Amino acid sequence: MKQFLAFVKKEFYHIFRDARTMLILLGMPIVQIVLFGFAITTEVKNSQVAVYDLSKDVATGQIIQRIQANEYFTVVADLNSPEEIDEIMKKGKAAMVLVFEDDFQSNILHTGEAAVQLIVDAIDPNQATTMANYATSIIMQYAREVSTGQNDAFLINVDTRMLYNPQMEGAYNFVPGVMGLILMLICAMMTSIAIVREKERGSMEVLLVSPMKPIFIIIAKAVPYFTLSIVNLFTILLLSVFLLKVPIAGSLLLIILGSLLFILMALLLGLLISNVVQTQVAAMLASGMVLMMPTMLLSGMMFPIESIPPILQWISSIIPARWYIDMIRKLMIQGVDGIYVLKDFGILALMAFVLLVVSLKTFKKRLQ
Repeated sequence: MKQFLAFVKKEFYHIFRDARTMLILLGMPIVQIVLFGFAITTEVKNSQVAVYDLSKDVATGQIIQRIQANEYFTVVADLNSPEEIDEIMKKGKAAMVLVFEDDFQSNILHTGEAAVQLIVDAIDPNQATTMANYATSIIMQYAREVSTGQNDAFLINVDTRMLYNPQMEGAYNFVPGVMGLILMLICAMMTSIAIVREKERGSMEVLLVSPMKPIFIIIAKAVPYFTLSIVNLFTILLLSVFLLKVPIAGSLLLIILGSLLFILMALLLGLLISNVVQTQVAAMLASGMVLMMPTMLLSGMMFPIESIPPILQWISSIIPARWYIDMIRKLMIQGVDGIYVLKDFGILALMAFVLLVVSLKTFKKRLQ
């Protein structure tokens, strides 16, 4: 029994001495329960709403106040022209616009009827339907309350217009997300594993003493994954257009350029992971924790970012896939001009630059 306990004690020492193993064993459950507990939700909260009010009377003001007071919506803008509706939707600053007809209150009092139009970004059909249902319910509740004590019930006609995806096709939403996930996993995870595998086998030292500079050796190992990612990119686009019937409404050139930038950034991220870890198992675990799970849950691929807690929204801003998926949705589905995705391009370029600097410095330290 003493020998058995001695072996158990030895194993505990081995685990406690390895900080990375302790982080994986004790940190991963915490990260998973937080992400799965708060990020996975079918509710729509804090959805950004703009208002185009042609009437600007007491009735429309009361409806707007009810929308603002509800946890599902946040009123972010008061529009002054129809042109601003398309502008704010393309910029991604509003997911829904309420349009009140002229003389809204007067129509209710004199004819018993008035009209409201809901213009909803329907790239995500489930989110769009939920938002429209929530808003319609609030408006109908207001109509019932103001009808109390009246001989005839007031009627507010709600006309819902689904923008960008009137057919409510689910592929419009998941295709950009799948593109981000596939490119991230192939470039970052597989690159990191390939480089670490060379270290494990001891062949990396042989390569590093060759006449070729170390940085070119790393680039040479990354080129095949870069090439395969380009093939995957075109495969996804072809299948999306011809099989899933998802249109490319915007510039194909911008989609390709943005994807190449994202692929480069993912390769650099894989290089950084390979510099930090020593084994393939550790590389896979690090990639799973740092890349796959956050990409699926916090990038807007599956669940609206606005619906998760503020702290997770902040964390999502440092996840590269969030900006890539947002960019592809705007270019591919909304068909926006390049000016509307400059922010996404800029953030991805900044991330790529930072990863390049950190990866090269870390790699040089490991060569000493």
